Amino acid sequence: MTPVFTGEWKAGVVKHHKALVSSCVHSPILKKPTHPKGNLPTSRLRGIWHRHYIPSQRIYYEDNTQVLENFRGRTRLLGHLGQKNGTLEIKKIKDHDNGPFCFRIELAEIETDTSTTDKFSFVEDCVAFKMLPDPPKPKLNYPKTAIQGRPYTITCSVTHSCPSYNPELTWSKGTADEVIEVHKDIGSGYWEAESILTIIPEEKDDHTEITCTATFKGPRTSSGKLTLYVKRAESKGEK
Repeated sequence: MTPVFTGEWKAGVVKHHKALVSSCVHSPILKKPTHPKGNLPTSRLRGIWHRHYIPSQRIYYEDNTQVLENFRGRTRLLGHLGQKNGTLEIKKIKDHDNGPFCFRIELAEIETDTSTTDKFSFVEDCVAFKMLPDPPKPKLNYPKTAIQGRPYTITCSVTHSCPSYNPELTWSKGTADEVIEVHKDIGSGYWEAESILTIIPEEKDDHTEITCTATFKGPRTSSGKLTLYVKRAESKGEK
């Protein structure tokens, strides 16, 4: 019999993660799965996610019939184990999907071989989710005062854990031509959606409000706002 490689597989996951109820979450493998024997055949690698210390209660497996009914159709493995990527995606997050959940690798047996399947679960590096009932509020970054007739830039950003459904950022003022959108992977299973608005303020805009609204999967919304203070531009003859 082929030995079970306990302690020889090496990997690591994010131990604590935030997830917005009704949205989705990506739980990455931070330390990619490695084995001292080197490159093992991709065709024999099987990635599994299961409940803590209960390997039989699978929340992800390539054979969907062996997955807990509550998770069927809601989980998938992103990437390929051959590329050392075992990131888990859970869609339509429910408030009781808090885990902990653990990543497991199986090296499937060959039909012509009588050996058992080599298995190891990373039960010491499981992930637990903090369920967020409400979406995070966008953060606004902007100069304190705008100058009449001159470009004025406001940045609105919000973090999230679901790049499959990036939150949409919209403004109460401005047009699409005045907006630049950026999406960043900030690591550890989190991403940042950013919207940059540049406007030319007029005198009538003084003391008006500008709102940035983030719309998440669900849909769920949150917003941040600022009061615009517009200063009259000095003429060349003024000091």
